Amino acid sequence: MDSALALRESILENLQSRTWRAGHRIPTERELSDQFGLSRSAVRRVLADMKDKRLITQTVGSGTYVSEQVNEALAAAANSAGALPTSPAELMTARFVLEPAIVAMVVGNATSVDFARMNECCDKGEAARSLDQFELWDGLLHEAIADAAHNSFISKVFRLMNQVRAQGEWGALKRKSASPERRLEYQQEHRALVTALQDRDGARATELCLDHLSHVRRNLLGY
Repeated sequence: MDSALALRESILENLQSRTWRAGHRIPTERELSDQFGLSRSAVRRVLADMKDKRLITQTVGSGTYVSEQVNEALAAAANSAGALPTSPAELMTARFVLEPAIVAMVVGNATSVDFARMNECCDKGEAARSLDQFELWDGLLHEAIADAAHNSFISKVFRLMNQVRAQGEWGALKRKSASPERRLEYQQEHRALVTALQDRDGARATELCLDHLSHVRRNLLGY
């Protein structure tokens, strides 16, 4: 494989797998140059392309970081590469099937590190100053819950679902249905769900998960 292509694929893999998350500082140009056997100018061209696609940001004197809009940018890249679009209704149907089904796995397998990550997502979502930022942490919370099942296939499915959530149609529905009251309700539902998972109360967590999904579907799709 061409070295520049190898660098690009390596960065994308780290972004798609969430090894590098929003705000993560990625290796320096010199480190990437040494690792992939590329000139500094070749590394800069790869990074410039990533920056143009909103996957990374660069600050003079500070470094290169994963963009806060990385989920949206990954979804846009997937769509431009020919990925089939998924409607919000299809996504909600999939969530009703998948999310309650993993609750028992999370209750049985989640660690203290997993719960700390869930609570961090709740904290950041509650502190978000914009709908886009809240939606980012909303998606990352559901992703953190999926990761807590400790099943790699489930984690990959939820990352794909987050890419679908970043598509324009979902975002348009979110903005149309958004209100301060609804956001507060979502935040309270998130906290209650995380608490039930921490208590290892599978029945309660499943009930809360279904209630939350029903609430989101009603607000977005009207049924």
